[in-house]
Amino acid sequence: RSAPPQRPPRGPEPRRKGNPVPGIVLTILLLAVEVIFAGLLFLSKLLPSRLLLLGLVAMALVTVLLFVLMFNARKKGRFITGVVLTVLYGAVLVYGCLALGKTLGTLTSITNTRVERANISVFVTTDDPAQNLSDAADYTFGILGEMDRDNTDKAVAQVEEELDATLSLREVDGTTDLIDALEGGEVGAIFLNTAYIDLLQDTEGYENINSRIRELGDSVTVETEIVAPAEEPATVDEVLENHYFTVFISGIDTRGSSMIARSRSDVNIIAVVNTDTRQVLLVSTPRDYYVPLSISNGVPDKLTHAGIYGVDVCMDTLEMLYDIDLNYYFRVNFSGFKKIIDALGGITVNSEHAFTSDDGYHYDKGMNDVNGEEALSFARERHHLPNGDEDRGRNQMAVVKAVINKCLSPSILANYSSVLDSVSGSFETSAPYDLIAELVRLQLDEGGSWNIVTTSVSGTGASKKPYSMSTNAYVMVPDYDTVDAARELMQKVMDGEIIEQP
Repeated sequence: RSAPPQRPPRGPEPRRKGNPVPGIVLTILLLAVEVIFAGLLFLSKLLPSRLLLLGLVAMALVTVLLFVLMFNARKKGRFITGVVLTVLYGAVLVYGCLALGKTLGTLTSITNTRVERANISVFVTTDDPAQNLSDAADYTFGILGEMDRDNTDKAVAQVEEELDATLSLREVDGTTDLIDALEGGEVGAIFLNTAYIDLLQDTEGYENINSRIRELGDSVTVETEIVAPAEEPATVDEVLENHYFTVFISGIDTRGSSMIARSRSDVNIIAVVNTDTRQVLLVSTPRDYYVPLSISNGVPDKLTHAGIYGVDVCMDTLEMLYDIDLNYYFRVNFSGFKKIIDALGGITVNSEHAFTSDDGYHYDKGMNDVNGEEALSFARERHHLPNGDEDRGRNQMAVVKAVINKCLSPSILANYSSVLDSVSGSFETSAPYDLIAELVRLQLDEGGSWNIVTTSVSGTGASKKPYSMSTNAYVMVPDYDTVDAARELMQKVMDGEIIEQP
C-alpha cells in the first residue's frame, strides 16, 4: 500500500478578537446616569467647588476602570466583574439622583413662601335651625368692625358670590361683643376668624365657647400675600459680606396639615447667626409679652396674638421691640414639629429643671432623650415650671439647639429621606434657597461645630386688656432692662465678638 498523503503542518491558530460592544454600551449608559447626577449636583449648589471637582474626577476614574474591565466580553471573569460593579455603581448614582431631586424639590417648596391663609367661618348658636349657608341667607350677619377686617371682607364676598345674594351686615367692636350679639339675638350668624376661638377660650366667661356656637358649613379660606418688608431683605452676597443675618423662628399654634394658616405664634425666637465666628445667638421672647403690635396704633397686646395678623406683623413687632432688622423667618406648626423630631430619630434636650408635663411626660434635670411627642410637650409646658413662660422659652431654645446639633451630626444621613418628607408641608422659610445652599457648603467645606448661646427676656405678670381681646387677661409687662441686655448681645454677635453663655 502506498502511504497516506502527508497533511501540511498547521500554522499558529488565529488570535480571537475581543468583543468591546457590550462594554461600550454599558459605559455609555453609565455616562448618561453620571451626567444627570453631576447636573443635579451642580444645580443643587450644595457642594463646595473643591468637593465638586474631586467628585467629578473620582467619577471619571471609576468610569475608566469599569470600561477597562468590560472592554473584552470574551474574558468572562473580568467582564462579569465589571458588569456587576457597573450595576452597583449605577444603582448608587440613580439613588443619588433621586435624593438630589427630592432635596431640590423640598428646599424649593419651603423657601420664599409669600402667601398665608386665614380660615373665616360662619357661626350660629348650637340650637339654631340653620344647617347650611343657604338656610341663613336672610340672617343679619355680625362682623368685627376693625380687627381682621380685610380677611372678613374677603370671606363675605366669597359667601355672597356662593349664595348669589347680598348679605345684611352689622359691625361689632370686639370678639366677646360679637358672641354676645349672636347669643342675644341681635344677629343671626357671625363671621369670625377661627384663630380667635382660642382667644375666646382664654377669656373669662367664654371658656366653653365651643359648646355654645357651631360652624355653619365649611370655613372660607382667604389667601393673603405676606407684606414685603420696607427694606429689601439681605441678599446672599450681603450676608457673605456682612458675615451675619437674623431670623425670626416661629412655632404656630396649629396642629392640622395647613402650614400657612394664620394662627397664634407660641414660639418667638430671634436667631442672630454670624457665619464668620460661627456663632448663633437665640433670644426668646415670652408669648404673653405685653407690647404694641405694628398694626395696633400703639395699643399693647400679647405677642402671641401678632401671629393671627400674619408673620410680617410678628416680625415688625419684634423689630420695634428690639430695634433690629429681621432678615428672614422660619415657621413650623406643631404637627410638623413632631414629624421633624421623629424623622431625625429623636433629639437630646438639656432641661434646667426636673418636672412632669401636663401630658404626663417626665423630664430629668440635665440631658433627656426625647421623641417628637415628648419634645413638643417639653417645649409647650409652663404650668409645672418654676418660672412659667420664661422657663418655657428656655426649653424651646433648648429644643432648637438640639435640632441644630442633630442636623450637624453625621447621623442625619441615615434619616435623610424621612427628614425631607417631614419638612415638606410643615415647615417654611422666607430665606432664599441660595442662602441655605451657602450654609450647607460652608459646613461641608469647614466642618466643625457652632457656638450656640441662648438668652431670654423677662417681665412681671399682670392683668390687662390686650388689643385683640375685649376683657382683661394675663399678660407679662416687659422688663426693658432685659430687653436692652438682649439687644446688646445681638449687636455683639453681629459685630463679630465672641460671647459666652450668660
